[in-house]
Amino acid sequence: METDTITAISTPIGEGAIAIVRLSGPKAISITMNLFSGKNLNEADSHTIHYGKIIDPGTKEVAEEVMVSVMRAPKTFTREDVVEINCHGGMVAVNRVLEIILNSGARLAEPGEFTKRAFLHGRIDLSQAEAVMDLIRAKTDKAMSVALKQMDGRLSGLIRRLRQDLLETVAHVEVNIDYPEYDDVEEMSHEMMQKKTKEVLMEIESLLEVAKQGKILREGLATAIIGRPNVGKSSLMNTLVQENKAIVTEVPGTTRDIIEEYVNVRGVPLRLVDTAGIRETEDIVEKIGVERSRQVLKESDLILFVLNYNDELTDEDVKLFEAIHGLEYIVIINKTDLEQKLDLNRVNEMAEGNPIVTTSLIEEEGVDELEAAIAKTFFAGEIDSGDLTYVSNVRHIQLLKQSKNALEEAMEGIELGMPMDIVQIDVTRTWEFLGEIIGDTASDGLIDQLFSQFCLGK
Repeated sequence: METDTITAISTPIGEGAIAIVRLSGPKAISITMNLFSGKNLNEADSHTIHYGKIIDPGTKEVAEEVMVSVMRAPKTFTREDVVEINCHGGMVAVNRVLEIILNSGARLAEPGEFTKRAFLHGRIDLSQAEAVMDLIRAKTDKAMSVALKQMDGRLSGLIRRLRQDLLETVAHVEVNIDYPEYDDVEEMSHEMMQKKTKEVLMEIESLLEVAKQGKILREGLATAIIGRPNVGKSSLMNTLVQENKAIVTEVPGTTRDIIEEYVNVRGVPLRLVDTAGIRETEDIVEKIGVERSRQVLKESDLILFVLNYNDELTDEDVKLFEAIHGLEYIVIINKTDLEQKLDLNRVNEMAEGNPIVTTSLIEEEGVDELEAAIAKTFFAGEIDSGDLTYVSNVRHIQLLKQSKNALEEAMEGIELGMPMDIVQIDVTRTWEFLGEIIGDTASDGLIDQLFSQFCLGK
């Protein structure tokens, strides 16, 4: 277990009202006390804050005017002594305080090391630790709500209960094998094993059913806006973002590159990509943009295909319909304030049942209908962030799929009448996969890799 004292800046770098330098470890209070002119921190009560000054031991000069929070173990995030020094938010001020602390015996924390210590000391499990970063990166209120519930242990509690059910089943089999002479121990029959494994399997399948929604809430829906030049793609992006991020002109081919922006559409975070119009071009810069657009198309979860109400359907439009065949898309017929030249019946045929929304972005008409279509496409119009336990982490989803496969193999073995000690191998594998989610059976290498993705100071 780590015994040194770590420190880092825990607020974003830049100018602001305040910045926080955090220390955690056995010498957090004593190191700070040696630099602090104010109340004797060694005598201060836990979870109190004190005014004073940081004195540079080298020059004996006042380095900064601060407020120091003292939090004593074990009732802290890391279950170690923690000190947070609140100083002025300028880059020079906060870096000077950090440098003085480092020169006084603390070590610069690695990315995610504060949260890693909370995990290693049993303050949180691995899924709760990962939820900390999900909370920081949340793009919508609902994504934040899901992360908070995971931090509170909703997913952890469910996983622990499933593991306990499996453990009891395996233990029952072991008793039957090792102590067959015990008449008072009920024999684990194939029917009992099938019933137990089926119950756990159904719960895992329920988690996987909403995993797609959870992943979208966590990572955002990769959404590409495509269409011929000058059909209103950039105007659509500006309308959704509600500010002018893309240049809108009457000249075809204005968008020369990929523009990305996160948009909150009825609780659904869209990672919105405004692409260059996909067409044949000799302009070398525009040609690069078109190639990038084709790649974005392949990687998108949702495509917003914009057509012009004032233009007839062209060969380029038809090629785009062919390019997105089999993908998830919504057709947007824009510029309905102008004269109709588009054959709506033909568009309806080519859309193959995908949603069609009409808009006049210049008149701000049809935007609500578009947002409703996006939400309905992925969440049947509503997102239940209340009672459902969402699985949003790709690692968790993969482990749940592995657990499901192992249980299905166990049930297949039961149906074939295989010996119980053989069937229990797959049940034990499921128990181990579920343990990796909360960190009970995770390797040190995996733990180090996960925490290395955290931001410095968290």
